This record gives sequence, structure tokens and C-alpha cells, in this order.
Amino acid sequence: MEPEFYPTGPAVAIERREKVLAIADPHFGVEADLHRKGLHFESRSALRLERLMEIIEESDPDYLVVLGDLKHMIPYVTRQEKAEMPQILKTIRRETEFRLAPGNHDTGLEHYLLSDELLPASGAVIDGTGYFHGHMIPDETLFGHLIVCGHHHPVVNLYDDVGCALRGTPGYLLAEVDTKAWTEVQTESPTRVLLVPAFYELAGGMDVRLIPGSKVSPIAKAIRPETGEVFLKDGTYVAPFTELRPDPLEAK
Repeated sequence: MEPEFYPTGPAVAIERREKVLAIADPHFGVEADLHRKGLHFESRSALRLERLMEIIEESDPDYLVVLGDLKHMIPYVTRQEKAEMPQILKTIRRETEFRLAPGNHDTGLEHYLLSDELLPASGAVIDGTGYFHGHMIPDETLFGHLIVCGHHHPVVNLYDDVGCALRGTPGYLLAEVDTKAWTEVQTESPTRVLLVPAFYELAGGMDVRLIPGSKVSPIAKAIRPETGEVFLKDGTYVAPFTELRPDPLEAK
């Protein structure tokens, strides 16, 4: 099983018996929150949805799984989200089966979803792979599997010998996690996570070097850095996690 990466998302597809396309953190409706903070933009939901539909057409999945934060506002649904969400879901449903692994921003979305579209907040296994937002401890049924999750907004920063940099490009972190802090359940296979970058084009993110051990989530705290591997949004292999160079400015 080799993941397929779609850099225009970013998005990733996992295929065994079925093909599952996963995206993380699209944050539809974010413009309403920006407006509250004095930043005024037209809604980009239609453009974001168009980008998603192009990837669905290219990848032809059996399912689209959104790894949480389909909407943006906490803890309620804004007028923008109420107006846009029905059409967003209708457009997706015309092309593929839809599932939401709900995130911390998804309060109120259950009213817009069909009964089988909402996965448990602690995640679910689909065709041998776990899907989960990433903001809490995953369900034990996901242990021993690859868990594809969002929430962390990973980005990659690269530096060379003369200080030239590739900064803030969306990327993926693949690593094992230590589940002993969560459970006494033992699995034959290690539990691995694939952190998926945000689909929202202005989300920014957290340097992958800073995610393991951080307080951003129980997943982050449990990552074993020595097992980590880093990829760019198109699937290009960067390096083992332990070989990533720090920002030269950090040493000054």
C-alpha cells in the first residue's frame, strides 16, 4: 500500500480494497471569523470546493474522508457556514461517499450530515487504516494501524549550508507513536501516524520539527521522533526526522 499524494490539495489517498481520499482542516467559513477580527475578505469557499472537486475527479475515490475541521467557527455555526455548508456537502455527495472524522471546530455539523457520514470523534478504521482528527486520544481500535490525522497543520522548513531556506511549505510527518501512556493494550504491529497538512490555503502551520513532544495534542506528545520521516506535499521524501536541520537563526 503506497499513499498517493495530491499536492494541489494537499490531499492523500490510501488504497487497499477501497480507495479513500483524505484531506484535513479545510476550515470552510473561516472568512466570517476573520471579519470579526477586522480582516475583510470575500468567501473563498467556492474556490476551495472547486479545488477539492478537481482532486476527487482525478483520484476517483470510493470515499472522501475529511479529517476534521470541515467548518471553522467555535463553538457555533455562523451565518456563512449555515448558508454554504448544505451546498458544499451536496456537491461532494454527487461525486463520492463522504465521511467526517469530527474535529474541535465541527460543533453543530451533525445537523447537516447523514447518519452514516459522521465518524466517532475518537476515530474509525476504514479498510484497514485509521482516520481521526488528532485532537484527542484515539480509540483503541485504531492501535496497530496507520492512523491518518489532521489538526497539526504540519509545514516543512528546510535550510542548506549557506542559509537558503524553503519555509512554511505544507508537508507530511510519518512516525510511530508510543501508546503506553494511553493504554495497556498491546498490538503486534506498531501504531503509526501520518500527519496531513491543512487543506485551507492560508492556514499556515507548525514546523514538523516542533510537533513531537509538544502540547498541541496527545498524538504529538506520543510521537517517537527517532522513527519519523518527512515528506513534501507532493510526496517527495525529505529526510528522516532526526536529520532535519534547525533554523540557523535559532543558534544565534
